[in-house]
Amino acid sequence: MTFGELLNLVSTDKMPGICIDSRLVKAGDIFVAIEGTVYDGHDFIDQAVASGAKYIVCQKCEASHDLRAASREIIIVDDSAKAAAILAQASRGNPASQLTNLAVTGTNGKTTVAFFVRSVIQKAGEKSGLIGTIIYDTGLKSCQAALTTPDCLAIAEGQEQMVKAGSKYMVIEASSHALAQNRLAAVNFKAAAFTNLAGDHLDYHKTREDYLAAKTRLFQTLSPDAAAVLNKQSPEAKQIAGKTKAKILWYAVDEPADLTAHIESMNISGTVFALEYAGRRQKVNTPLLGRYNVSNSLAAAGLCLAAGLDLETVAAGLSALRTIPGRLEKLDSDDASVFIDYAHADDALKNVLSTLKSFCKGGLTVVFGCGGDRDRTKRPRMARVAEELADFVIVTSDNPRTERPADIINEIVTGFEKGPIIVRAKNIRNTQYAIRNTKIIEPDRKKAIELAIKTAVRDDIVLIAGKGHETYQIIGKRKHDFSDKKVAQEYLKKPG
Repeated sequence: MTFGELLNLVSTDKMPGICIDSRLVKAGDIFVAIEGTVYDGHDFIDQAVASGAKYIVCQKCEASHDLRAASREIIIVDDSAKAAAILAQASRGNPASQLTNLAVTGTNGKTTVAFFVRSVIQKAGEKSGLIGTIIYDTGLKSCQAALTTPDCLAIAEGQEQMVKAGSKYMVIEASSHALAQNRLAAVNFKAAAFTNLAGDHLDYHKTREDYLAAKTRLFQTLSPDAAAVLNKQSPEAKQIAGKTKAKILWYAVDEPADLTAHIESMNISGTVFALEYAGRRQKVNTPLLGRYNVSNSLAAAGLCLAAGLDLETVAAGLSALRTIPGRLEKLDSDDASVFIDYAHADDALKNVLSTLKSFCKGGLTVVFGCGGDRDRTKRPRMARVAEELADFVIVTSDNPRTERPADIINEIVTGFEKGPIIVRAKNIRNTQYAIRNTKIIEPDRKKAIELAIKTAVRDDIVLIAGKGHETYQIIGKRKHDFSDKKVAQEYLKKPG
């Protein structure tokens, strides 16, 4: 059987199921063997056959796999990940072709851009599905995201639901992992935006060049009729521009570009800026803080303009978005201002702390840690950023996963270059004085948050960084219920 014949088969009413996980295979299914980051699906072909797989799609077939003797159809392809994506779309009636697909990639800002885009589309009176770090929302179903960008089967299923819900658009966050693994193959994008590139995910990509190459793949697949919405203020965007066939729409804050924003005012309550495009000008008033969020709004505006929406609607949609879960989210407090944010790399932490510092009339406290089994190179860098910009620093645990929290913290503190001395929170007696004169280690995240809040006074700002919207903490290989927001709110409600 050829791949074309198999493609025709999955388009019929009697189509077999498609699996990329051998544990889910049922009798008569198609098993697509994909080379993953940890496991290679080709190593599980025999297991899939034993479970009843009738069709095997793979890039290689070892002699040990006696598939023909087992009456199995073998289809050899050049790229099994791409083949899986094509099969997934065909099995769902090619829903991607019925949507205007918009994507955003970059180290930071993807979630904010995606939420902005959906807000603009809603302001235009249309529906949009959203797939990203926080949520998968198809219009028929909404659930907490497991990955920033899910596998190709989940994307096709989600798009099918979007079409049934009456959506004309889909906005998706494209992670570097997903792009490297071809999860978005078979989806044609009307426009794609690039925000920035910072130090992260080098545990997976190994080098910054490989990391950028993964991001660039999204733009290399764009057609000449599509738009590449690129950040003129990012050096890496210029490299991407040289490798895409798409029309380029440059954006920049307070600099000449195709799409620009001129900041008029910014304070703890929000930001006002003028949005300019093609000789027209509209005002945007958003509660989101920071110059970096103005840049994120431009990326979203570029995607929406490329999709055919007008500037007035774009400005109204940007202004309509009031909050994004875990993205510089302000919690109710009578005295100090408390924010939670997803910043879990040095560049993101620098953006958030720089923004808050410009508004802070008192002391700026940051609570942060680093995730285990992830890029270790950013740990000391995050310490240097916290030390430079915050008045008071509390180092704690994030998602330690299979690493010892103490080992992670020890790597973080190597980045501190100035005194005062670092002490353990349990050794503190006069808490209010100590936090204002010491870097503190408190491995228990709940206690660290409590310490930051109960020592804050009027005009202080507390930033709880790293987990944002997450409602769990990963210790070992298990997820435990834990929400920075809920823990902070609990202490904010306590008298005194």
